[in-house]
Amino acid sequence: MEILDIVDENGIPTGETADRAVIHREGLLHHTSHVWLLRRREGRTQVLLQRRSENKDSFPGCYDISSAGHIPAGCGYTESALRELEEELGVRMDAEDLHSLGLIRKSDHAVFHGIPYHDEQISMVFYAVCDMEEKEFQLQEEEVTEVWWMDLQECREAVRLNSMRHCIYRDEIAMLPELD
Repeated sequence: MEILDIVDENGIPTGETADRAVIHREGLLHHTSHVWLLRRREGRTQVLLQRRSENKDSFPGCYDISSAGHIPAGCGYTESALRELEEELGVRMDAEDLHSLGLIRKSDHAVFHGIPYHDEQISMVFYAVCDMEEKEFQLQEEEVTEVWWMDLQECREAVRLNSMRHCIYRDEIAMLPELD
C-alpha cells in the first residue's frame, strides 16, 4: 500500500491522505516529482528517456521522463526526486544538483490492463546534468525497461508529432533548457 497526500491546486497537502490505487480510481489531486536528466554532446543538448515496464499500472511500455514518482504522504518534492533517481536509475545526487523548473498540472484519464485510471497531479519539474552512458545506469527492472539519450529538439518534435510511443506532456518538455 502506497499512501499519498491529497493536495490542493497549488500542490499543498490538504491534510487528507489516500492509497495510490484509490487516488487513481477516484481522480484525487496528488503531487509527484519529475526529474529530467540532460547532457551536452556534440554541441547539442540530449535528454535521457526511460521506457516504462510493460507491467506498469499506467502507460506501460511508453517512453517517459528520466525519473518520476509519486510523493509519499509527509514527504517533499526534492526528497522524493532524489529517492526516485536512485531507485529507478541508480543515480545518487544531492539537492543542489536539482534545478527546479516549477510546477505543472497534469490530467490523464484512460484504461490500463482493463482498469480505469484517473490521474490528477501537480508535479514539480526538475532537471539535472548527468553525463553517464546508458549502460552505466542501474535500472529498477519492475519500473524501467531501458533508458535512451535523445537529442532534446528531436524529442520535442517527436512528442509534438506523437511519432513515438510516449507519455510526455508537450508543455513539460518545453520547460527544459538548452545546456551551454
